[in-house]
Amino acid sequence: MPLLSAYPFRCYPTRCEMGRGFSRLQWKKQAQLRLCNVSGFITELIEVHCDRPLLHVLFIPGNPGVVSFYKEFVEAIYGQLDEKASITAIGHISHTEKNWEKGRLFSLQEQIDHKIEFVDRQLQNSETPIVLVGHSIGSHISLEIFRRFPDKVAYCIGLYPFLTLNKESYQQIFIGTIAMSPILSTIISSLAALFGLLPNLISASLVKRSVGCSWSSSAVTATCTHLLKYHTVRNALFMAMTEFGKFSEEPDWTFIRRKGSQISFLFGIDDHWGPLSMFEEVNLTIVYA
Repeated sequence: MPLLSAYPFRCYPTRCEMGRGFSRLQWKKQAQLRLCNVSGFITELIEVHCDRPLLHVLFIPGNPGVVSFYKEFVEAIYGQLDEKASITAIGHISHTEKNWEKGRLFSLQEQIDHKIEFVDRQLQNSETPIVLVGHSIGSHISLEIFRRFPDKVAYCIGLYPFLTLNKESYQQIFIGTIAMSPILSTIISSLAALFGLLPNLISASLVKRSVGCSWSSSAVTATCTHLLKYHTVRNALFMAMTEFGKFSEEPDWTFIRRKGSQISFLFGIDDHWGPLSMFEEVNLTIVYA
């Protein structure tokens, strides 16, 4: 997916898509999955650490927030920073392989509070500066973390940022219709769970041939082990419902403008969650304000 960088004053095309593009790269150190208790909730982390990090990159995923989907991405960041930074990717509550929370549904605000609690308990006392990297709705969550810890966060980067509703997107209208309906959400979640009951080879083949033709093997595996579960899809849709409610409001341009020297957004020219109209609005409202 081509990217455009907005804020500060740079604009350039490149290609990057979550779930693909890094499988051919080999790094000396592999990212590891770890389970962590955050606010009483079992949380999946993908981590790779160095002994004396110059900074700590905290990655916040989009929705669904299945952190295993970003394993190669985490390793790529680690390698491209010359293995001088520790990287942690934190998943969303109940966007997990196991149904740890017994069917409970979590809103966008609860996911934000969860990430703030993680930083407060796990990273706040470290002297290593934090760089936040968020994908899609993770960009919004990253901004909220930045707002809570302005002295601890050195920089915030939003990849394909989902900051407000795109009223011209048929995909968002379709997803919003499902997310707003408990009946439709239950049906979609149940269908996903049925596919998840298929043998691994069959479900992986179906994912690869349909939505994951360009994905890495670990992204396909994460889809089968995490996404094809009732509790994950149901939580993703519930979170989406609360996102749509929140994003009927305008982004907090005042905060973004005030912290502009520490914030960058990268937009994809064909991304309906962060469309070019938002890229242009960032430029008009923030860069040229």
